[in-house]
Amino acid sequence: MKKKGIVLMLGVSVMMATGAAMLAKGWMQDRTGERDAMNDMAQVVVATLQIPFGETVQASDLRMIDLPPDAVPAGSFTELDSVVGRVSNQVIYPGEIVLEGRVAEHMGGSALASLLEKGMRAMTVRVDDVVGVAGFLLPGNRVDVVSTRRNGSNRNLESNTILRNIKVLAVDQTASQERDGPMIVRAVTVEVSPDQAETLVEATQEGKVQLTLRNPFEKEDDDDDFLAAQRSNLGVAEPAPVAEPKPRVVRAPVQRRVEVIRGTQQSSVNVRN
Repeated sequence: MKKKGIVLMLGVSVMMATGAAMLAKGWMQDRTGERDAMNDMAQVVVATLQIPFGETVQASDLRMIDLPPDAVPAGSFTELDSVVGRVSNQVIYPGEIVLEGRVAEHMGGSALASLLEKGMRAMTVRVDDVVGVAGFLLPGNRVDVVSTRRNGSNRNLESNTILRNIKVLAVDQTASQERDGPMIVRAVTVEVSPDQAETLVEATQEGKVQLTLRNPFEKEDDDDDFLAAQRSNLGVAEPAPVAEPKPRVVRAPVQRRVEVIRGTQQSSVNVRN
C-alpha cells in the first residue's frame, strides 16, 4: 500500500509540474507576443494643446503616440522635429494627429507668408465697421468683394461684385481664429492672385469696396455665369461668336478640245480651264 501511495503521489506531482510548465510557457509566449506587437507599433505626432490658426508650432505643443502600422493616416509625421517651426493653416485640436496639409513650412519672415497658396498674394484692405461686416470677419472666412463707384456720365452709383470667394488671412494684425465675439477692425488682409490684386487696387482708388461674408458650405458658381452677369451689369455686350471659315471649294480642272484650222490644215489642241 505504501508503494502505491508513493507512486500515486509521484504521478500527481508530475502532472502538476507539467501543468505549471505549460502555464509558464503560455505566459511567456503571451509576453513575447506583446513585446513583438509593441515593437511593430508606429509612432506619430499629435497635438498636446490646441494650436490656433496661423501660429508657429512649438515642441511643447506636441507629443508622440503609438499606433498600429495599418492605422497610421497618410501624411502624418513620425518625428517631432519635422513639425516644430511650421505654421498651422487650420486650428489643430488636442489629441489630433498632425497632418502635412494642416501645417505649412516656415521659411523665415512673417508667418503669414507661409499660409499663402502657391501663386497667391496677401493684400490688406482698409475697412470700417460696415465694410468689415460689423466685426464678424475671422481669419479663414470667405468673402465676396463688391465695388461701388459713380458713373461718369450721369453720376449715378453703380455696384458690382468684382471678386468672389476670397479667403481672409488676417484681421488687423491677428491671424488667429479664436475670438469670443465681434470686434471692430481697421484692416482686413485677404489672399488674392496678382490679377485680383490689380482689380482690388483699382476698385479702392475709383470708389469704395464692401466685403460680403459667404457661407463656407456654398459651392462656387460657374465662372461663365458670373462673367456673363458681370458684363450685363456693366452694360458690356457679349462677345460675338467667331464665325468658322467656310471650306474652300477646289474644282477639278476641265479639259476641252479645240479644233484649229489654218488654210487647208486642220489640227486639234487640248486646253484646260
